[in-house]
Parts: sequence; C-alpha cells; structure tokens
Amino acid sequence: MLKFEELKSIETHIDSLSELLVKVVDGGASIGFLPPMKLSDARKYWQTVLKPDTILFIAKINNEIVGTIQLHLCTKQNGLHRAEIAKLMTGPYARRKGVARSLMKIAEEKAIIEGRTLLVLDTREGDPSNFLYQSLGYIQAGKIPNFALSGKGDLDTTVLYYKILN
Repeated sequence: MLKFEELKSIETHIDSLSELLVKVVDGGASIGFLPPMKLSDARKYWQTVLKPDTILFIAKINNEIVGTIQLHLCTKQNGLHRAEIAKLMTGPYARRKGVARSLMKIAEEKAIIEGRTLLVLDTREGDPSNFLYQSLGYIQAGKIPNFALSGKGDLDTTVLYYKILN
C-alpha cells in the first residue's frame, strides 16, 4: 500500500533516502548528481536538505521509501506566491505505479496550503518525466541547451515548466 509522509527530520530516514538517491542517480536520473554516486555523498546531501523554505515528502510501499519530492518555497518578497518542484525521485522498482504522480499532487496541495499559486520545475529533455508533467497540466516555458552535464559526458538540454494553481 502506498503511503506518504512529510518529513520534519531526516535522521531516522537518512539511510533509506541515501540508498534511494544512489539508485536513482546511478540509474541515469538527471537530478543534479553524476554517476557513480557514493553513499557517503548521498548522506551529505540529505543532511543539508531540510530548511525552513524546503518541504520534503516521501512515498512508502510496505514501509520502504520508494520516492521523494521537494517543494522549495521562494522567500524573496516579490516571489512569495511561487515555489519550485525539485528532486522528484522514484526508485527503479517502484516506477509506473503512480508514485511520482501522487507525489506531484501532494506537493501541489501543499503549495496551495502555503499560499503559492505558481509552481516551476525543470527536467532533462527527452526524459519520461516530461510526459508526466505535461499530463498534470504543466506548460513548457522554454528550453536551455547545454544546461546539465550527463553521466556520459554530454551536455543535455533542460526543459522549463510552470503551472498556475487554482
């Protein structure tokens, strides 16, 4: 059964989160890291994630973390109406089961609760995530070529999306 939780603390979940991050990055996901990823680097990353402007949700199946999403609340005076979706991850063994779609919906609901009416995100051109975001009503705002280095040494294009929340 799929369950979701907003994390206020990382400590009790850091091992599972780190293992998930390594699997996702080593599986080719473009989420800011390059393969092969060391478990120690994943742990260092998770230790820095939770901040007052970052909301972290996890998805669990049978009490195992199978996905995460972050909502980064803009704290600039002229941006208090917006937030960024970041680090949407689904473990390879949990894909195509509605985990990512459900995490996106939860993040959108939380954004509304936080008074945010505009969400932005970016993803690598050609990744399956593009279909997910478009199916959820995100609108492509543009592309930036040569944006992110891939594990193969190529420079990949990123696609920028936005969604206005009702």
